[in-house]
Amino acid sequence: MKLKIYLFLFFISLKSFSQTEKPKTVQDSIKKEDLNEVVISASRRSENIMRSPISIEQLKSAEAKKMGSPTIYEALENVKGVQIITPSLGFKVINTRGFANSTNVRFAQLVDGIDNQAPHLGAPIANALGANDLDIDKIEIIPGTAAALYGMNAINGLANIQTKNPFEYQGIAIQQLTGVNHAGNIDRFSPKVYSQFNLRFAKAFNEKIAFKINASSTGGTDWVADDRTDLAPLANASTNLFGADNPAYDEANGYGNESANRKTLNLNGKNYVVARTGYRETDISDYDIKNYKADVSFYFRPRKGNELSITYKTALINTIYQRSNRFRLDNYTLNQFAVDYHTPIFQIKAYATMENTGDSYNMRSLAENMDRAFKSDDKWFADYTTAYKNAITGGATVADAHRMARTSSDQGRFIPGTEAYENKKNELIDINNWDIGAALRAKSTLVHGEGLINWDKAFASFFEKINANLLSGFDYRNYIIVPDGNYFINPKSDSENLTYQKTGAFIQLTKHLFQEKLTLGATLRVDRADYFDAKFTPQFTAVYSPKETINFRTSYQTGYRFPSIFEGFSNVNSGGVKRVGGLRIMSDGIFENSYTKTSIDKFQAQVNTDVNTNGLTQAQAIEKNKNTIQKNPYTYLEPEFVKSFEFGFRGMALNKNLYIDADFYYNSYKNFIAQAEASIPNTSDPNLIPTVLYSKNTQNRYRLWTNSKSKIYNYGGSLGLKYRIDQTFTALTNVTFTKLDRTDDKDGLEDGFNTPEFNINGTLMANNIWQNLGASVTARYQNNFDYVSFLVSGTVPAYWTTDAQVNYNFKKGITAKLGGTNVLNKTYTSILGGPSIGGLYYLSLVWETK
Repeated sequence: MKLKIYLFLFFISLKSFSQTEKPKTVQDSIKKEDLNEVVISASRRSENIMRSPISIEQLKSAEAKKMGSPTIYEALENVKGVQIITPSLGFKVINTRGFANSTNVRFAQLVDGIDNQAPHLGAPIANALGANDLDIDKIEIIPGTAAALYGMNAINGLANIQTKNPFEYQGIAIQQLTGVNHAGNIDRFSPKVYSQFNLRFAKAFNEKIAFKINASSTGGTDWVADDRTDLAPLANASTNLFGADNPAYDEANGYGNESANRKTLNLNGKNYVVARTGYRETDISDYDIKNYKADVSFYFRPRKGNELSITYKTALINTIYQRSNRFRLDNYTLNQFAVDYHTPIFQIKAYATMENTGDSYNMRSLAENMDRAFKSDDKWFADYTTAYKNAITGGATVADAHRMARTSSDQGRFIPGTEAYENKKNELIDINNWDIGAALRAKSTLVHGEGLINWDKAFASFFEKINANLLSGFDYRNYIIVPDGNYFINPKSDSENLTYQKTGAFIQLTKHLFQEKLTLGATLRVDRADYFDAKFTPQFTAVYSPKETINFRTSYQTGYRFPSIFEGFSNVNSGGVKRVGGLRIMSDGIFENSYTKTSIDKFQAQVNTDVNTNGLTQAQAIEKNKNTIQKNPYTYLEPEFVKSFEFGFRGMALNKNLYIDADFYYNSYKNFIAQAEASIPNTSDPNLIPTVLYSKNTQNRYRLWTNSKSKIYNYGGSLGLKYRIDQTFTALTNVTFTKLDRTDDKDGLEDGFNTPEFNINGTLMANNIWQNLGASVTARYQNNFDYVSFLVSGTVPAYWTTDAQVNYNFKKGITAKLGGTNVLNKTYTSILGGPSIGGLYYLSLVWETK
């Protein structure tokens, strides 16, 4: 707070030296611009943002560049209602209104209306295939379900990045941003250079033909993930072994020592849970970031209002990605071809996105198979048993005996930094089988086509008479996956690609009443995907505008999310656990014949407690606790479903100097898609099932995509204010409240809410303080929140952080911006299992010519 006051006083003092006064007409024109802002994403047609029927936010390029964020995409963190999590410096994830995770398949991300997801993930890899800063015009955000108009599984929201048209924005622009992170020895690295280069060239030859070219490169050293919290602190509670004495110690960012890498050993009459040693992420990961992207577009306008565009985009990605495991993406490529033709009456669009994971690998699989490459699990645990007993015989304490047993059993393992380690690592990351290797080898293609018809433009006189608008559209989508034998298989034929198709259509009617003070809207959408029946999605909206500066809105809408490719079709062997897609074609028979891991874990713990503390034999303990084991109650996948009610207000006050936007919503969800772990015993004799399930070696273990039986309700709201203090200063603030209300029929399988209850942003921005000097400071706070994932669960601590920048516009089109994010360098984490984020300090130079 003191920092903000000092900066404000500094800005004021600089202003007193200003030699010129802006005329009042400048301020009036700014107010008019705010009042007449146009958005297209809310209704898929151009409309005044003040009268948008649903909540929509926008971040204009000019405003984002005056914030402390190094890129426009990262500046979205300052937008009302938006939550951004950071699994890595090169991979940021957008979400709104709860249920965030690092692969956000519930939130769609478009560039000029084109989905830029990685097909096999069903979600984008941050802005890897998006526009660079020089080509972004603005970003529109729909917080909350956008499924009725877009489909695309956008039940949590949608972002549409709109780029600059070369007919309107011509010339050459070059940006070089150079910075430094890892300052202050906050982790294993000394300060490292961060660099981003952007290029844009656009030319209109005449009124009919134009083109543009964009290119971008980003390089640096990623933030480090090194959380050493023990995820199995009570595994040996019955023998009083905790903390560093716990032989099942499982660091959050240590891999190869997870549940699948543990075994219960009976040592001198006691049962101990023992894990393989594994490796820390800092030992096995490459933290270098090297990302490249480029695009070229050709535009043709055969007549006024008609435009054809053909675009090719490519991206090469080298960064870290987080899902239920953390992955190193190496030489990961995305390519996209798109064609768009639109007139005032209709639009036709088609595109194809091709994905190749290149030389990427799974860090967990690398760690556990690095251990197994030097010694098999059976041999290691046998050696551990012998060494432990020898240590006890020699007079060691139990805790010391476990340490000595581990040291003895680990003799000869691969040591990070040695030539032998590097050679074995390179071998394993090229083996496409996670039981013995770590390679991620996925190739996929997304083919999409869609069309829109503005009937009120085609039959203008009729619709003008009835004062209404009618819009309809259709879309078709096909995912094509190349089976690799590890990540994906085709159960029908090894030689044929997997395909997953979806078709959809919608119609939207809007009626204006009472001299257009009241606008009513109704939309009906139908979607059908392979393996599922048709699903209908209605939306009803109302906007009441008694004055130009006062607008109330309300809406009711529903949305469906069909399973992604990975959720439906995966077939991954990983550490003795097979992750299987939830469609019947992939998991037929598993649900009906399996038992839940939760009940098996509880059963095993009870047996160990009875053996260790109650003097029972293992057979007696198994017989006593056998009823703890429960059959798997889940079944094959169905689409997720959400109902959403929303009320909002958008207006202006204080002589139109204060812009106000507020919203409140209430959502209910069912059929949440999540993962359940279960095992099938290797016996058909029901009497032997408890004994068989006590040992991991005599059961087939699965992680299955299915639907939670819980019904989940959440609500929230947000308030955004923008106040123009005078012609120089503008203050922006927003508060977002997000609350998990209740869960009915709770089964523990529902997805983690993973969202802070409060998120607060405040920015003070100054333009032309002295000549062409500008500056801004942003403070951001979020409270602590519970985070649930298969990688790690726990509490994300609360944090606040500050961004700041000063900028100066020189002559001849040169702009300099000196800024920083988290300028006080107080490290924080936005996601468990993710990195500690410190300060990033940079200087950006932009040269533009027309």
